[in-house]
Amino acid sequence: QVQFVESGGGLVQPGGSLRLSCAASESINRIYTVAWYRQAPGKQRELVADITNGGIVNYGDSVKGRFTISRDNNKNTVYLQMNDLKPEDTAVYYCNRLAPLTRRPSASWGQGTQVTVSS
Repeated sequence: QVQFVESGGGLVQPGGSLRLSCAASESINRIYTVAWYRQAPGKQRELVADITNGGIVNYGDSVKGRFTISRDNNKNTVYLQMNDLKPEDTAVYYCNRLAPLTRRPSASWGQGTQVTVSS
């Protein structure tokens, strides 16, 4: 089963930017949809954005217009460009594959990468 390793998180001031990377342990050419999730302390994990193999993207309402998801199948990597970051974006960010029909994430989660937005 493919494993994902997230990286690129850090501490950033409000209004700043970060680019997260999600590296897969094997080819993602046959993985139809890959998604970014986030989980803030005391909150449930929420879907941030997802992208299909054909480049169709979907964003959560709270990040529309600020975040951009992309994928490079040649590098087996999915990216999340985050601009105009807000304190409420503070969370651990994870990536995962989504099942084609149910859009449910797999049961296997990586360590995630911490994003902290604070002045």
